[in-house]
Amino acid sequence: MSEDKKKKREIEAVLNIYASFNNTIAHVTDMSGKTIAKITGGMVTKHSRLKANPTVAMFIAKRIIEKLKEFQITSLYVRIRAKTRNPAPGPGANAIIKSLSRGGFKILNILDTTRIPRGGPKKKGGRRGRRP
Repeated sequence: MSEDKKKKREIEAVLNIYASFNNTIAHVTDMSGKTIAKITGGMVTKHSRLKANPTVAMFIAKRIIEKLKEFQITSLYVRIRAKTRNPAPGPGANAIIKSLSRGGFKILNILDTTRIPRGGPKKKGGRRGRRP
């Protein structure tokens, strides 16, 4: 037992992903809530229609990986949020998580934090709803 191994300390962070069908926003904070990095689809591509694309989400993940390696962060808690009332997040959310796990990060937890109205104000569309 003469080996002197440095114990690698696992530093944890929270990754908040907001994935709508128009944009993808990734916001990394430490455990206390201080921002480490915030990267959006518009920072990666110039085309407005591509901001929610899974390919663009991979480039967002690459930028996040660079930032997290600077801070020696190894583990992530992931919180995914879709647009309010939407049943599923946009196409960029899964691509970001997949790229991060391939990048060597340990994903501890994935949580869906989409807001769901409980009654709330009246939906748009009028009395007879949206008609074609």
